[in-house]
Amino acid sequence: MTNVKKQLSEYAKKLVTSGLVVGAGGNLSMRDGEYMYLSPSGFDLKEIEEDQWVKIHIESGEVMSDLKPSSEILMHLECFRKRSDINSVLHAHPSYSVGVSSTGKNIPSMFPDFPAMVKNVEYLDYMIPTTHVLADAVADVIENTDVIVMRNHGVLTVGKSMKEAYFFMQLTEEAAKVFTISSTVGTPRLLTDDECEDLKNLSSEKYRAKLLKGSQ
Repeated sequence: MTNVKKQLSEYAKKLVTSGLVVGAGGNLSMRDGEYMYLSPSGFDLKEIEEDQWVKIHIESGEVMSDLKPSSEILMHLECFRKRSDINSVLHAHPSYSVGVSSTGKNIPSMFPDFPAMVKNVEYLDYMIPTTHVLADAVADVIENTDVIVMRNHGVLTVGKSMKEAYFFMQLTEEAAKVFTISSTVGTPRLLTDDECEDLKNLSSEKYRAKLLKGSQ
């Protein structure tokens, strides 16, 4: 439990310092047996103390802490209920990902790491945040992906480790940033489906993916 809270505090600070969230935006959670620990509502992520992470029973949704959990609690619960293989969930509001996806476009593959490490990305049209509507939409697609882009809202990533979930978030935002920059200069050259498939099959990328999954 202590290690889980320590990791949450560490990555909460990383989300803020890397610019993936602003102010009290964003939320993150980790599984601890039949429970999850989730960021408290209204807190600037970088200011959350280790004893302030909210303990919640995953199956029942019962909150077992005095502090109010993030308003996106339903979304986090659905991820853990649908995916017994994951231990971490991140939700952030990365600027380039939100900007690109709000145009109705998908974030394309333009450099090796993105298609090599991110198997696929699911896109959801805008829905009111913090509601059952959004949580149910996430539940419908989370079994097929580790990255969900919510148009006009943000990005959700999941992973076997917090390091993996954070890396998926970084890669998605970097891909959106590169696409945005290249589009202002000229016509972007996108990687082809065959090129993306070749990258996914590289032994070096498979090894790196294995390390990320094992970093608890």
